[in-house]
Amino acid sequence: MKKAVLIIADQNFQDREYFVTKETLEDGGMEVKTAAGQKGTAEGVFGFKAGVDLPVAEVKPVNFDAVVFIGGGGALEYLDNEISYDLVRETIRQNKILAAICVAPVILAKAGALKNKKATVWRNFSDKEPIKILEKNGAEFVDKNVVVDGKIITANGPVAAEEFGENILKLING
Repeated sequence: MKKAVLIIADQNFQDREYFVTKETLEDGGMEVKTAAGQKGTAEGVFGFKAGVDLPVAEVKPVNFDAVVFIGGGGALEYLDNEISYDLVRETIRQNKILAAICVAPVILAKAGALKNKKATVWRNFSDKEPIKILEKNGAEFVDKNVVVDGKIITANGPVAAEEFGENILKLING
């Protein structure tokens, strides 16, 4: 059975991105684990709770076919750090699928994973900072819901969650 790990913030992960992506992957026959800063329970922006199977620091890409970062306000607060950057780099070294949705592609960019890659990211009309971070770190921003470049998949937010999950499945099932 193929396996994916969804990485969420301890607080304020984007509920829809997490639950819809998880359901899409499970419906596609995948085993899904959830990682956050610590084991136990994480809480989404809208108050939904998710069980956390393991801390991010213990995620080993060798155990998964895909490593997926979920966005939401907490993503940059809890996940934008060296532990996540090391996980991103190790996922690429092991030639695994790496995916991020909403603002989480910023984490991939800062880890160096999006250099010379096409990617998308969450933004709104008044806040273009996520796009600037991608471009500053060598990515080519593409204004689409989901962008696949090699084994890297990025998506721009909650409305893209199902399509995001479907693209992860498509890439895994090759």
